[in-house]
Formats: sequence, structure tokens, C-alpha cells
Amino acid sequence: MEILLQRFYEKYNQTSLRIVRSFILSVDWSNRFVGIRGSRGVGKTTLVLQYLKQNYKPGHRVLYVSLDHLYFSDHSLYDLASQFQNKGGELLALDEVHRYPRWAQELKSIYDDFPSLRVIFTGSSLLELSKAKADLSRRAVMYDMPGLSFREFLAFKQIAIIPLVTLQELFENHIVKALEICTLIKPLQHFQDYLEHGYYPFFLENLKSFHQKLHETIQVTLEIDIPQSESVQTSHIILLKKLLQVISGSVPFKPNMNAISQRTGISLNTLKRYIKYLSDAGLVSILTTPDSGINSLNKPEKIYLGNTNLMYSLSPENTEKGNIRETFFISQLFFHSLHSDRKADFLVNNNYLVEIGGVNKRKHQIQEHPNGFIVKDNIETGYENVIPLWLFGFLY
Repeated sequence: MEILLQRFYEKYNQTSLRIVRSFILSVDWSNRFVGIRGSRGVGKTTLVLQYLKQNYKPGHRVLYVSLDHLYFSDHSLYDLASQFQNKGGELLALDEVHRYPRWAQELKSIYDDFPSLRVIFTGSSLLELSKAKADLSRRAVMYDMPGLSFREFLAFKQIAIIPLVTLQELFENHIVKALEICTLIKPLQHFQDYLEHGYYPFFLENLKSFHQKLHETIQVTLEIDIPQSESVQTSHIILLKKLLQVISGSVPFKPNMNAISQRTGISLNTLKRYIKYLSDAGLVSILTTPDSGINSLNKPEKIYLGNTNLMYSLSPENTEKGNIRETFFISQLFFHSLHSDRKADFLVNNNYLVEIGGVNKRKHQIQEHPNGFIVKDNIETGYENVIPLWLFGFLY
């Protein structure tokens, strides 16, 4: 256990509080078991370490460990929790729980056997507590963490710290909100940088190697995270990669599942599962109709890459403006309901119709809808029911 404490103290000392994501305020840390789920690279580890540094001094009361540490090759998580509590431990932070084979069963036992111990754990966005044999869904409060919004990117770059804009404010009062922000910054001056490399916080480490690191992150997701979480055979990893390559070269598109199955050599049922895995991992986004329900994977309306950074990394030759605009829009509405619609590009929260385009986009498709809006790229401020695209980057 001493080696884990030493490693924690090193990480604790290296953790900066200069910029802390506002997501930290949305988590109720007082719950006994708190789970944070998110795609690889979005900053889960940093967020947890920042919470610990804000609230605890290094000592016997708190311990952070990553479950991919060699310590767990011959020690169990349950035994660590028992030993930690016996020494006066109060809060155990567990990173990368999906890398530990028996994580669900042992977390349940820890919850049941050590009622005074609080646990924070992070895991892949593939983590599904409802599927866990131990039924942790009744014990843990889960939060889904996205990558950086455009607003957060500006804060990380120390360009400006700007308050959140709610979705209702954006649709009902977008002119005032855009003008307020434009008095502080020129949003279009920084927008392209965000689209290319602003979604993942590690852009701060080395911008020149950003896309190389993003490629490595994608590889780890495909080769380790998905196979471990979903029991995908090692021999089938090449099929996952092939599927992602086909999607990235075609997005956004209305998929013909039979055609994709023939092109990739993946059976139809397996193909549906693999698309879901890629979606759960944050590598793609699936757009469905409002009434798709449980059949959403049978007839997805469109498939996009998960964010614009992935577009520039996986398919730089396919960064057509329309694709980028729609992909950005989807990624920024992480906490909202989004569907396709016959009359427009998107239906937001089953209420707002949105059509996306450039500065010359016309209104005819949504003009008869009371909550119809045109979202335009390359404009600083809007008018009437025309909203600048960049403003949707301030929703979280």
C-alpha cells in the first residue's frame, strides 16, 4: 500500500488548480459512491485529483489509485479498501475501474461491508452499471463527463472566462448573449482552433503532437477499452478499426446497414453492436428519429464522428464545412436530447427545430414552425431566429 500512497502524493503535488472545469460543480460529491464516466482523454483523472486537492491534505484520510497499476496483479481491490479503512481512511478514489476484471462485484462488496467509506471511481464511457452483475446502479450515482466545450477551451487557453449560457437563454435571448460575449472576445478568431484541437484537454501538453496523441487514444479505446468492457475477441479488433475507418470516410451519412455489412465483412447483428460500442466510447454519434426507441440501432438516421477533433485526426480529407458544423453542434449539446427531423437537421429537446448552414442559409425549411431556428456559421451575432453557430459552445 505504501507504493500507492507515494504515487498518489506525486500526482497530488503535480495537480494544478489553475483551471478547474465547471463540471466539478455539477457533481454531488457527498454521495457515498460517485462514478464519473467519460471517453478516454476528456480529463476524468485530472478532475478527481483536483477535487481531492481542493478538499483534502495528503495523508491517511484519502487515497487515489489507478486500477491499471501493477499492484493489482497480486492484490485485490477489496483487500486494499479493507486495509485503507482500518488505517483511518475515509475517501478512496479509484481511477480506470474498467481495467480491473472484478470491479463491479468488489465495489458492491466494499459498499456493503464498509459503510463509513466513501468511494469515487472513474471509468470508460462504455461502463454500464445496469449491466453489472453486482447491480451497482442502485448504489452509485453516475455522471457522464464530455470533452471541453468551446467555452472551456477559451478558459483553458486563458483567453476569457465566460459564464454558461442555458439552452433556453440561447434560443430566447441569443442576440443579447452573443453581444455580451463579443464585448470580451472575438469568438470567430478562436473557433477554428477549437474545431481542430480543442475538445481534449491534452492539447495544452504539446500542440504539435496533439493529433498523434489523439490517434494513440483512439487505438487504446479500440484495442483495450472496448474489448475489455464488451468482451470483444482480440481477433475482431481489426473489424472495429475497419468499421470506424468506413464511418470516418463517409460522415455524416444515412447508413445502409446491409451495405456496410457487406463492405466490412461484419455480420449485421455484430455490426449493430459494434456501432453501439463506438458510440458508447464517444468515437461516433448516432442520430435517430424521436420514435426510434429500442430500434434506434436498426435504423440510425445518420452517423457522425464524436467531435470535430476526431474528424481532423481520422479523416482530414473529409472535413467538409457542413460535416464540421453539424458535428460541432451535436458535440456541444451533450446534455440535451437530439434527434433528426423531416423538416430540419435537428430536433432539440423535442421542442426546437434547427437547420444548420453557412451565412447564405435560407429560412424556408423552418419558417412555419414557431420554434424553428437557423444556426449559421461565420457570423458573430444573429437576428430574429438566426443564431451564430459558435454560441452553442457555451452550453456547458
